[in-house]
Amino acid sequence: MTEIEIGRGKRGRRAFTFDDIAVVPSRRTRDPQDVSISWQIDAYHFELPVMAAPMDSVVSPETAIQMGRLGGLGVLDLEGLWTRYEDPLPALQELAELPDERTTARMRELYSAPVRPELITERLRQVREAGVTVAGALSPQRTQQFWRDVVEAGVDLFVIRGTTVSAEHVSSQAEPLNLKRFIYELDVPVIVGGAGTYTAALHLMRTGAAGVLVGFGGGSAHRTRTTLGIHTPAATAIADVAAARRDYLDESGGRYVHVIADGGTSTSGEIVKAIACGADSVMLGAALARATEAPGRGYHWGSEAHHPELPRGERVDVGTVGSLEQILLGPAAGADGSTNLMGALRRAMATTGYTDLKEFQRVEVVVAPYGAR
Repeated sequence: MTEIEIGRGKRGRRAFTFDDIAVVPSRRTRDPQDVSISWQIDAYHFELPVMAAPMDSVVSPETAIQMGRLGGLGVLDLEGLWTRYEDPLPALQELAELPDERTTARMRELYSAPVRPELITERLRQVREAGVTVAGALSPQRTQQFWRDVVEAGVDLFVIRGTTVSAEHVSSQAEPLNLKRFIYELDVPVIVGGAGTYTAALHLMRTGAAGVLVGFGGGSAHRTRTTLGIHTPAATAIADVAAARRDYLDESGGRYVHVIADGGTSTSGEIVKAIACGADSVMLGAALARATEAPGRGYHWGSEAHHPELPRGERVDVGTVGSLEQILLGPAAGADGSTNLMGALRRAMATTGYTDLKEFQRVEVVVAPYGAR
């Protein structure tokens, strides 16, 4: 790929965001009713290629259950308020009412309470008893501490999620998590991320992960690009990781690792472009934080917002646009891409002539920079 000269001493590869690309129609069209958007990872089948991000503003045990009943997958943050407090609702209400200048300090206080293993068990049990697929997430730093509690609670899919997750973390302070050994010894499928490059994703795939989350610093509540100067533009990152998936498929003799776009997909058009670039499914945060049932009550934040030393995110006002069902399945309330996300995906696939997600990954894409709206 052509590099651009930034200056005499530095060259860089051009990368693209979703605002830089567009999907192109083909010679064939189809009826939206003939399109399948179902997705399967390991033994688990979902009618919608959507995971609700493990963020306190998005997923509670109740919304995880509702996501499952609607055909998607809700992932509970097992280091969030739900596993620190017997009743986190007063804390969530307070965070929704705080003025902006006090939010970071108060978040640090609220999230300084210890994670309680018995609450991990209780929250996952609540989701499991509802009869939907159970998924929970830990950061790499907490995985060694709590993974037994998670597995014994009956989790179906284990998510290890951080700002960036490496298969080769090096530390002089403590023994790092050995992902390959950990995944090999675990009896449940593991989804790992984020990753933003071909090489990082390929190494994660070699650990035995069932899926790789793709994204670094591009979420609505992230400020990683501002604080650390690091960002992997989503369209290029997904296409690069999809190439790693293809090469690992050959290398491993046919083992398919799912690519999950995580960050930068808050509207229906961005979801369409993510899958067009090679994603098998998407992990949504801000898009689902706009639901009337969302625990954030119209606000959205991630774990980066309350880091004790260097916050790389903040609480953002995303508003409320409709119920979780309306956001996912419609009908749409307007033409801004915030509701009926799956209806838009289905229609985009039909308009370009594709009947399933794997086929749609082959759709033609052009560079057509519109600028952020």
